Amino acid sequence: MSGITKDMTIGEILNANPNVVPVLLEAGMHCLGCPASQAESLEEAAGVHGIDIDELMKAIEAV
Repeated sequence: MSGITKDMTIGEILNANPNVVPVLLEAGMHCLGCPASQAESLEEAAGVHGIDIDELMKAIEAV
């Protein structure tokens, strides 16, 4: 388990495990440093980008 949850903000995730950056970029989340990334949860960001949160969590957990 990566220790990352879908309730964490993108900023929290990047601080917890920067190795997930390629997974997020590949999924289509290209503005990892934008202001929204500091306030939006991973689940909210996935919804905005049309990304299946469960598939994204599987990819993150594989890192």
